[in-house]
Amino acid sequence: MIRAVALSIALILARSTIAFAEITPKNCQRAAKYSESKRGVAILVMQNGNTVFEHYTNGGAANLRWPIFSGTKSFWGIAALCAVRDGLIGLDDHVADTITEWKNDPRKSQITIRQLLNQTDGIDGASMLHRQSLLDRNALAVQLSILAEPGTRFIYGPSHLQIFCELLRRKLGGRSTISYMQEHVLSPLGLTSMDFKRDGKGNPLPASGFELSAEEWARFGEMILGHGDYHGHQIVPANLLGEAFTGSSANPSYGLTFWLNRNSRREIDIEKELELPWARARWVDISICRSAPNDMVVALGSGYQRLFVIPSLNAVIVRQGRDAKFSDSKFLRLVLGR
Repeated sequence: MIRAVALSIALILARSTIAFAEITPKNCQRAAKYSESKRGVAILVMQNGNTVFEHYTNGGAANLRWPIFSGTKSFWGIAALCAVRDGLIGLDDHVADTITEWKNDPRKSQITIRQLLNQTDGIDGASMLHRQSLLDRNALAVQLSILAEPGTRFIYGPSHLQIFCELLRRKLGGRSTISYMQEHVLSPLGLTSMDFKRDGKGNPLPASGFELSAEEWARFGEMILGHGDYHGHQIVPANLLGEAFTGSSANPSYGLTFWLNRNSRREIDIEKELELPWARARWVDISICRSAPNDMVVALGSGYQRLFVIPSLNAVIVRQGRDAKFSDSKFLRLVLGR
């Protein structure tokens, strides 16, 4: 019994040491220099609720809103968890219970909402849904072909959240999905005037579109560190937030719209892997940065737009830049001094 108590205390102390490991401005400056060499425009590092370091260059500025591209997906993942909280959906509900056109399809009828959110539903990723000229993205997404058995393959693309957007629209019974996002996620974070990339029917593009300053994006990270709470606003219950950080068997490093760091042998460039045809991409036994803590979660956008959230260090790190080859692992090692 005494030995067990001693072990528990030792573990608590070890975790406390990790939690308060200091990120220094000196290390951040090295990371900023590296980022700037790769066309970076903004870096913001926060720890324990305080700004440790911020740097803007190449035309960047503290209040400049910058496209976060697929970083937008994570906001919709949180909106989905709000819908679970509100009793509108269950993560393991079948999509065909709401999108009834799928009921007679032997494979589509088995797809769950969780699989839409972790992109393992098997549906064609359909990058063409990004086109601004489309009349009705939702209708196109619902009609897409299924390429793999649900739950067996990770196929990245905008289709999955577009289908979720249609499902949520139907669940809201006439209320817009945009107003739901604004009320339950964006407004509590103090985020206004967001670009939803509406199609001809007014449907948003949940896979991309948001533009945020580094400080604004960091608020989203603070909400994660706060277990769903941001400055007294409980945006999503803590127990539901944890669902976002659970990977699938098809891709253990991707949860519900968030990328996850893992203690794996193979450290990869996520963006380069995403450029491969889905059947060739390998998502098992991968790590974003082996030197970063395993509890790090990432909202990730094209051109190396990044929001890194590290609960064990109580830290939020934002990096924004123009499209240029960039290494997440090198950047994080510099920031963390590892």
